[in-house]
Amino acid sequence: MAEVLQAAAPRDITHGRVLKIALPIVLSNATVPILGAVDTGVVGQMGLAAPIGAVGIGAVILSAIYWVFGFLRMGTTGLAAQAAGQGNSAEVAAILTRVVMIGLGGGAVLIVLQPLLFWAAFAISPASAEVEDLARGYMAIRIWSAPAAIAIFGLLGWLIAKERTGAVLVLQVWMNGVNIVLDLWFVLGLGWGVNGVAVATFIAEWSGLVLGLWLCRAAFRVPDWRDWARVFDREKLVRMAQVNTDILVRSLLLQSIFLSFLMFASDFGDVTLASTQVLVQFLQITAYGLDGFAFAAEAMVGQALGARAIVALRRAAWMSSLWGLIVSVGLAAFFWAFGPWIIDVMADNADVQSEARVYLPWMVAAPVLGLASWMLDGIFIGATRTGDMRNMMVLSAAGYFAAVFALMPAFGMHGLWAAMSLSFVFRAITLGARYPALERAAL
Repeated sequence: MAEVLQAAAPRDITHGRVLKIALPIVLSNATVPILGAVDTGVVGQMGLAAPIGAVGIGAVILSAIYWVFGFLRMGTTGLAAQAAGQGNSAEVAAILTRVVMIGLGGGAVLIVLQPLLFWAAFAISPASAEVEDLARGYMAIRIWSAPAAIAIFGLLGWLIAKERTGAVLVLQVWMNGVNIVLDLWFVLGLGWGVNGVAVATFIAEWSGLVLGLWLCRAAFRVPDWRDWARVFDREKLVRMAQVNTDILVRSLLLQSIFLSFLMFASDFGDVTLASTQVLVQFLQITAYGLDGFAFAAEAMVGQALGARAIVALRRAAWMSSLWGLIVSVGLAAFFWAFGPWIIDVMADNADVQSEARVYLPWMVAAPVLGLASWMLDGIFIGATRTGDMRNMMVLSAAGYFAAVFALMPAFGMHGLWAAMSLSFVFRAITLGARYPALERAAL
């Protein structure tokens, strides 16, 4: 018999609600670079270059591998938020079980495939024999926490859908805090070197999964989470697979833009490439600042669409974007005022500092030019309009590469930065063109 659902009454979309969702995410994001700095700092105390390089390249390789499963965070938020908006608490619980199982299973596959993955990674990015040997040891330890790391993606998406971003902050602070304390103990106290950093992360990620499940404990107090007929419902699994596949394709195309951007920048020489790496950190800061408001849009739009509340959907999109605009203008002003100082802190080479200053205006413009694309991503994820996201990213990537080949020969590195900026605009225009269809789906 078909399930009869009573849609949840739409909650008021207020400034307080937006900020309650967004601010913990912004604070959570701020802890990420601290951990990277500590990882580098503790191995740096060994007085050797190879351990620093090994931790750096090992972390980058594993992050790239885990990144493939990033769809689990985004897809889970949209699906769970819509189920919550429909008043379907049983499906919300079943989604939690599904994503944890997918995460654990995906991590187990990575453990089995680790020899092939590590071989391919070093074939693409070769390193010295000493660095590669240390990095392999580091990754061979960390890979055993892959099931936990990937399952946490799903837990984060589920918590965001429930608007429990305070729990997301607690989880992130716990994992990074445990990692930092154990880094200091294992490396500086016990002298375990690179392997100590890996063991610290292994423990932090598994303890993070345990904490994450505890934070979701209310869902496990009712039997729906283990209603296996529901958990393995074919229609729901197919829908989840479709959403996640669309997001994966979209994310791969987005990654192709950023990776090709750095490859094109390398053609202008080491100094320009180094200055580009410095300026890319400004984009990371922008992402950290705007993510919280995009996540707020995901949760509120998803719930509104699930409840078929078009007024609430529009207000969720508008209110979250308004706060995103405030933050983006603030970031632009901050980069304009303090950009030169930030460059000097990140780069100690006078030539790199000078080169980065030449292209700094592009970073001042980036938060404002990129705002619409970030916010529309959140809106479309919440609505699970992932087919549109995939298709519009195809068009945007094509527009970016066309801009590169049209502008770079004539304007050099300024042309390349212009193409990157245009990629934000292309994403905004193409997704904006599909927004009316998103609203029609809520009717």
